[in-house]
Amino acid sequence: VWKWHDLLLSPDPVFRFIGGCKNCDFSCDSRPTQSFFDTSSRMLSPVLMRNFTARALAFAFFLTLGATPSQGQIPASPAEAQRLLRENPDLVRQRLLESGLSQAEIRAQLTARGLPSDALDAFLSGAPLDGNATSDPDALAALELLGVVMEGADGLVVVETISGLQAGEFPDSTASPVFGHDIFRRGSSRFQPLLSGPVPEGYELGPGDRLLLLLTGEVELVHDLEVTREGFVMVPDVGRISIANLDILGARTLFRDRLSGFYSGIRRGTTSVSLSVTELRTIQVYVAGEARQPGAYQLSSVATLTNALYAADGPTELASLRDIRVRRRDGQEWALDLHPYLLEGDASGDITLEQGDIVFLPLRNRRVQVVGEVVRPKLYDLADGDDVFDVLAAAGGFAATADRRRVSIYRVVRPFDQGVVNNDRIAIDVPLAPSEATDAPDFVGGVLIPSVGLQDGDSIVVGRVPSVADGLHVSIAGMVVEPDTFPWRDGMTLRDLIGLARGPLVGADLRAAEVSRLPANRSSGQLVESIFVPMDSSYLERRASTNTYAGAPGLAFDPPGTSPEFVLQPFDRVQVRRQPDFELPQSVIITGEVFVPGSYTLLNDSERLTNLLARAGDLLPSAYPRGAQLFRAELGRVDLDLPEASDNPDGRENLILQPGDSLHIPEYSPTVVVRGAVNSPVTVLWRENQNFDYYIAAAGGFRTDADEGRSSVRLANGLAKTRSKFLLWSSYPTPDPGSTISVPAKDPSDRLDKVQLTSNLVAILGSLATLFIVIDRN
Repeated sequence: VWKWHDLLLSPDPVFRFIGGCKNCDFSCDSRPTQSFFDTSSRMLSPVLMRNFTARALAFAFFLTLGATPSQGQIPASPAEAQRLLRENPDLVRQRLLESGLSQAEIRAQLTARGLPSDALDAFLSGAPLDGNATSDPDALAALELLGVVMEGADGLVVVETISGLQAGEFPDSTASPVFGHDIFRRGSSRFQPLLSGPVPEGYELGPGDRLLLLLTGEVELVHDLEVTREGFVMVPDVGRISIANLDILGARTLFRDRLSGFYSGIRRGTTSVSLSVTELRTIQVYVAGEARQPGAYQLSSVATLTNALYAADGPTELASLRDIRVRRRDGQEWALDLHPYLLEGDASGDITLEQGDIVFLPLRNRRVQVVGEVVRPKLYDLADGDDVFDVLAAAGGFAATADRRRVSIYRVVRPFDQGVVNNDRIAIDVPLAPSEATDAPDFVGGVLIPSVGLQDGDSIVVGRVPSVADGLHVSIAGMVVEPDTFPWRDGMTLRDLIGLARGPLVGADLRAAEVSRLPANRSSGQLVESIFVPMDSSYLERRASTNTYAGAPGLAFDPPGTSPEFVLQPFDRVQVRRQPDFELPQSVIITGEVFVPGSYTLLNDSERLTNLLARAGDLLPSAYPRGAQLFRAELGRVDLDLPEASDNPDGRENLILQPGDSLHIPEYSPTVVVRGAVNSPVTVLWRENQNFDYYIAAAGGFRTDADEGRSSVRLANGLAKTRSKFLLWSSYPTPDPGSTISVPAKDPSDRLDKVQLTSNLVAILGSLATLFIVIDRN
């Protein structure tokens, strides 16, 4: 049975808390209600959904359609599954109907998430469906939101709710949805105690330990000793010393006493005795219960319970870390709660294992889920007495974006309570009280958590503070430094909003701002109410030296303090307009053969080319006016006849300048460049009365591959001209000084194949001759 509240509220659409069917991870003592469930079926646990391969997803989707997997039918990828999804949109309708949500509830959830409420109407209605139903972007987003489909590696796949995988059979991954399980996975970390090195002073020696006996001073001796199975060591020249069940301190005292009878320097203090452990013995312990790799393990003699868990690859998803048992051969038994170790690094309760110990991992008892805006959303096992405070503290507290006014607990009602609430599920609203008492026992993240008991399968949902656009907000646009949408607060004024937008820009019209407000009455179809709010010069930046408010010259604004403060309401939209005809100084550039080239600020919006030339000191004697070129930022080179503009200042050639224009006056160059498909590309002196043919002849004439008809002349001002035609006559343009003649070559692919043409003509003529002979005979 899907927990739909978690599907709708979880930020990760794949991470689902699913419970309610027999033998699932979360027993809720209620029978499945969906028709497609079977009592032997298992729900797909979150980690299975997260780690399904693309082929497994596609195959599961195929099985959902009820087809027989024969050759050529099994989808090979999520893209194939997407194709089948679009060919079988009834499957999507089935998933929605089986969700347990009414159509009104689905539409309400879509509206709350910013999607059109009718995005899934094609599936909710009884009308026939076609393959385009799942192609609508809003519909696909809604289906992903509700957990019906998910984004795979190559496209959409259906989220399958039935799996043949049994509990504990997980793909190779160290990720676990249960808190604390990941740390014991071999894939992430494996901690084992060293077999050598220093040992605790209370370490008890036993068979298999290796010791180093060192005598220094009057006597220099070194002995490598191994504790036998009977618990003694053999010291040369001294004999057998029994040290079984002695700790390292007791063994040192015993060795000193025994050796002092053989080496008198020990009693006099001239010979010192040192005893240390060089190699630890191994012990055999057994890990049973819900371990991923149960069995017998050879561990170091200083190994603890946590070392055994690391060796066994940690617990299964069904295990609890709150009540792990250690049983000794003499009947002693200990219980260990690993949460202090996992949450605070407190290993004081960790038990050192002995030979033959059994580590037993029991089945979980109570487990709840924490989703939403917490630091560590996970599944958490509960100990006796744990409530909402303990779970939220274990989850790391609230995330920065958490809504800390309340949390919700979603619960599957136990059988004997179902008649009281008249429903299988309930939602419990838990209000939170703000507090600064950080030392209070129930304080978490600025609020006090009330004591609320939890049941197995509960889901604790911590909501998110709405985004600015989804909450109460105001917005500002136009002539401000940072136009944006800002959260609204009670008593917020227009001045406050402009301050958040970092003040007005230069050129803003502060006579009045336009405020668009939601109307109180919409019966006449009015969408907004427009309000013009007067402002004054105090909205400008204040100059500390003169204690005045100053802006750009232009309109005169009212003195400071003359405009009343305007209180904003939620969803107001403020527009700060530009002053009429306001422009900051703009410039143009003139280069080349003028007396004073450089950048010039436009004096007005009607300044022309000739005015710019006059300000630049006019043309130098070396200038070539016909070659003048004007470049405009958005248009590139603009066709220009500067001599005509000078002769007729009011004519069209005398263009009005725009900001960013660049005028270049080239130097006079009495040459013509001939290049391209000519026999000898050359630069020729310009002759006043010579035409195009003269310059081609000076370059040795056209080459055999020249495309004469496409020849062009680029004049000094950048204008290009080609051959003009009229009936049977054509003429080439006449070059000016500084011109360039370009003769292109013919495209080799367009050449006529004379051999093939001759062959074709011969064949045609032969066919005609044969035809004439036949006609003549007849």
